[in-house]
Amino acid sequence: MSTIPATIGGKQFFVKIYDYTALAKSTQPCCLRPPETSRGCRPGTARCFTTASVRPERESLAPQTHYEMFPGTVPKGPPPRGPFVIDIRQLRKEFLQLQAKAHPDRHQGANKARAEGASARINEAYKTLQNPLLRAQYLLAIRGVNVAEEETAKIDNPELLMEVLETREEIEAAKDEDELRPLKERNDSRIEESEKALDAAFKADDIKTAEEEAVKLRYWINIKESLQAWEKGKPVVLVH
Repeated sequence: MSTIPATIGGKQFFVKIYDYTALAKSTQPCCLRPPETSRGCRPGTARCFTTASVRPERESLAPQTHYEMFPGTVPKGPPPRGPFVIDIRQLRKEFLQLQAKAHPDRHQGANKARAEGASARINEAYKTLQNPLLRAQYLLAIRGVNVAEEETAKIDNPELLMEVLETREEIEAAKDEDELRPLKERNDSRIEESEKALDAAFKADDIKTAEEEAVKLRYWINIKESLQAWEKGKPVVLVH
């Protein structure tokens, strides 16, 4: 067994690495069976291989969700225990602190490769959590619901579909950015309302409502991107 240092979420841990091959060679056949069926073996000795001897310590476990990467920003973890809405400024601050410690240039040899992996995971977690749509899709995905695919993100609400189409026509008909200002304000309110609805749905562990709101939010985000990329006379394409 060897122990290597690792930094997770800004905290220093020591991870135990077991050499299972060497352990198996020095182990009696009876001890390869579950402890309760092994006779003639003494748990805790060098010749006895039991699940207890290789059980990792709690503190050495790697983060299981993106939320565990940022304990300072989301100490309660993901919903329903923690809130859906996140303090983006605090998240950005913690992200920069983590990246400063995990930057590959600060490490050498094998530690450099580990740092590259850690940096990539931190980047992915931050990219997901800082975006309300990606955050909602991620929370649904870890519950077995995929709303990121094209076929599962279709609007099944005639009134909502009409509102989306009318907004697209208004964007296309705009003559200058001044005419876009009220559209931007209205759409920002839609996004805010969707975030609040998602917060309530995840808090109640109401996955069906969360799924519906995530699909709706996807369209509001697409409208926001269309407003930001607006050019006079340019057709508006809302990516589903």
